[in-house]
Amino acid sequence: MSLVRVTDLTVDFGDLRAVDGLSFTLRPGAALALVGESGSGKSTVASALLGLHRGTGARVGGAIEVAGVDVQEAGEEELRRLRGGKAAMVFQDPLSSLDPYYAIGDQIAEVYRTHTRVSRRAARARAVEVLDRVGIPDAPRRSRARPHEFSGGMRQRALIAMALACEPDLLIADEPTTALDVTVQAQILDLLHALREETGTGLLLVTHDVGVAAESVDEVLVMRHGRVVEHGQVADVLGAPAEPYTRTLLAAVPRVEAARAPSGEAGDVVLEATGLRREFGRGKGAFAAVDDVSLTVRRGETLGIVGESGSGKTTLGRMLVGLLDPTAGEVRHDGRARTGVRPDVQMVFQDPVSSLNPRRSVGESIADPLRARGERDEGRIRERVGELLERVGLERAHHDRYPHEFSGGQRQRVGIARALAADPRVIVCDEPVSALDVTTQAQVVALLGELQRELGLALVFVAHDLAVVRQVSDRVAVMRRGRIVESGPADQVYDAPRDPYTRSLLAAVPALDPRIAATRRAARRELAKV
Repeated sequence: MSLVRVTDLTVDFGDLRAVDGLSFTLRPGAALALVGESGSGKSTVASALLGLHRGTGARVGGAIEVAGVDVQEAGEEELRRLRGGKAAMVFQDPLSSLDPYYAIGDQIAEVYRTHTRVSRRAARARAVEVLDRVGIPDAPRRSRARPHEFSGGMRQRALIAMALACEPDLLIADEPTTALDVTVQAQILDLLHALREETGTGLLLVTHDVGVAAESVDEVLVMRHGRVVEHGQVADVLGAPAEPYTRTLLAAVPRVEAARAPSGEAGDVVLEATGLRREFGRGKGAFAAVDDVSLTVRRGETLGIVGESGSGKTTLGRMLVGLLDPTAGEVRHDGRARTGVRPDVQMVFQDPVSSLNPRRSVGESIADPLRARGERDEGRIRERVGELLERVGLERAHHDRYPHEFSGGQRQRVGIARALAADPRVIVCDEPVSALDVTTQAQVVALLGELQRELGLALVFVAHDLAVVRQVSDRVAVMRRGRIVESGPADQVYDAPRDPYTRSLLAAVPALDPRIAATRRAARRELAKV
């Protein structure tokens, strides 16, 4: 008997075929990962399992059966009973999935009452019960909190609690750990594994992160352009992939154990921070996001800054660029104290969608630093923008297009081109590849390395992905609670970490070998009991 049976599934959006002849089954209690690059059709398949394309204009063909329900033939009432009752979905972005105006517990209780005939008091009790089950501390009190009062990891746990409220047979998790740091990611993956063991819930995991798949599932289905490329047991597919595309996908995955090739001699110090401190809030509510941080960056080198969410990485990066003024300490460029934003230190932001004006063409956005420096000849400006577009792997013809017309990787290239327009000596990259799939991530990392070698740029690479940081960095600084707890050459920090916190971060990095992943999961479980 199959919990999920998909036969010859097709999904068309106008003239675009997003899913093309996909078939697979999932047994009760089993776990399957849909893996592939952005645009491969993974999330489209997940939505189709719950009939979420109905009424959107999409054309869905083939057969879909979930928990005994024929999704294609089911009426609206039967689909409502399926969604959240027999099958539930955990979405990628919990902030957009949770209502900001209502308490977390009330939102879970509402879902529970939708599928069961119980009193409000019983529904509230159930909400507290599932919040406690997913590891929310002091669940009765925290159930009254609103989404903005939860951390990213806690919000994701709350979404999982909401999905579990009605004890579904199937849990669909669409990129559930994409925006989380490695330790929180490991906690969420361990939670999903424990829930499967305890409740027998089946899991369909949608992810572009091959390491996350290795940590979480029994089988892997690799997708490309809406089609199945390879499907089999996770150890077989990841250990000995049969298809060239799967091998390419695996080759693009950064490895935390792989040392970076030497980048050559570093030059003079171009950026220096001394005793940086940044406080937020006032009076008794004030706290230091960055506390007494000192560092140097030399021409031609990359300094990686790693740590969990809330460790102060982004605040530090914004002070280095001049977007935030330090409460204490100072930032020096070429030996001189600087305040405010200056052209010689630029930033590439994590989310190019929010950092690019959707109402202006990308060419106009790239031109801003040129105009800020006093250039007034529109012919020269357009020529320079065209050169920069080509330099980052785009085309001059892209000048008049808008951000929504580009993929995530292309938008990040636009962000890099805009940073280069100011002719900087230092670029601070704040999580520049965290939302990208592994192949696009590898392309952006390679581009940054190429630009660094050709232009002699210094890079400060802020990220929570330890494998990516090792791949790009000459030196690494590890941050925790606003302070640097360990720093040094990348190989030294990764191969012989001195601080227990650094060791815990490295232990949480997903392993591509399912056997190693299982061993690490068991070790984390034992440690949690202590």
